[in-house]
Amino acid sequence: MSSFTGFHGEKFLASGTATEVALAAKALLSDYPGADVLIFNDATGRQTDFNLTGSEAEVLERLAPKPQEAAPEKRAPGRPKLGVVAREITLLPRQWEWLSEQPGGASATLRKLVDAARTADMPREQIRRAKTAADRFMMAMLGDKPGYEEAARALYAGDAKTFKSRISNWPKDLRTHLERLAAPAFDTN
Repeated sequence: MSSFTGFHGEKFLASGTATEVALAAKALLSDYPGADVLIFNDATGRQTDFNLTGSEAEVLERLAPKPQEAAPEKRAPGRPKLGVVAREITLLPRQWEWLSEQPGGASATLRKLVDAARTADMPREQIRRAKTAADRFMMAMLGDKPGYEEAARALYAGDAKTFKSRISNWPKDLRTHLERLAAPAFDTN
């Protein structure tokens, strides 16, 4: 489940599910129409807009997951649909030969190889995603602050000490959220 964080200017507003953050933003806007509220997806660092018009029930209805219509169970001949997408790939003859010798055939072997590569790259991918999310948030909320460029360079270089030093004078709530987003980028375990 995705998590979101909302800010009122430079102050923390709420963090949690889309409904929790949207309702907190709606409550603030009810008390202070025209307040500066920004909401971010924690996984991507991207700013997210929720339609907060109408009643709380209407907001919740818009944010509720849409039930997928169940297709009638009509069994067609052949293989069951597994969400497989057919595309063309180009390999050398020796690669096709090797694939044809593998148990389960070429498609099964390629799926296993892709899954193994994804698993092996998981730590690097998590670090890359953390850097990207932190940078997006930092650019949106703190891009005009002193030391932004140096902090961004330190983030991508994996230099936690310099990063923390460059952001130390930034607004506390924004800095705390940025540190939380960036933490996996500096995790060396």
